[in-house]
Amino acid sequence: MRSRSCARSTRSIAKLARVHAFLSALQVFIAIILIALILMHSGKDAGLSGAFGVGGGSQLGSGSLVERNLNRWTVFFAIIFIANIFLLLKT
Repeated sequence: MRSRSCARSTRSIAKLARVHAFLSALQVFIAIILIALILMHSGKDAGLSGAFGVGGGSQLGSGSLVERNLNRWTVFFAIIFIANIFLLLKT
């Protein structure tokens, strides 16, 4: 009887380790995307986003839609990043 419970606990530990490994890899992937999104934002001197046409200062607001979508994606990935941290802490 004791060996069955030991086998079950070993399987559940192995399953938990796989979930933790997946969430850790996902965290790294989300962090890389979040860093790239943050670097694409335009600052006072239109940093990296000027290279991708996000700034658009002289083109009558052509970059405003792109900038707004960039803000949305950054917030979305930041929320996923934080949610994944909580999931990693629970496992």
